[in-house]
Amino acid sequence: MHDPLLQRRLSVGTVDSFQGQERDIIAITLTRSNPQGEIGFLSDIRRMNVGMTRARRKLLLVGDSSTLCRYSFFGELLAYVKGVGGYRTTQTAVRWVACFTF
Repeated sequence: MHDPLLQRRLSVGTVDSFQGQERDIIAITLTRSNPQGEIGFLSDIRRMNVGMTRARRKLLLVGDSSTLCRYSFFGELLAYVKGVGGYRTTQTAVRWVACFTF
């Protein structure tokens, strides 16, 4: 990041590095996609709790729903997100994110 203003407004880190902090918008990449359907460290619900509770206004989760929904936590989360109208496919998510200015 070469833009000093953007550096002050955008923080990038691991879930663990944000413990005890909050941000207006949090984006978490849950990109685990493999033929075995394994999710590795994403299965640590405590870490997911830390990441998902850091957002004050908006939480953006990006992941392979067909892999994630094999696990009860993410399956229930996906059902909830769909139920409240928050689920976006890749195509609609790209258009949605383009509306934000950083």
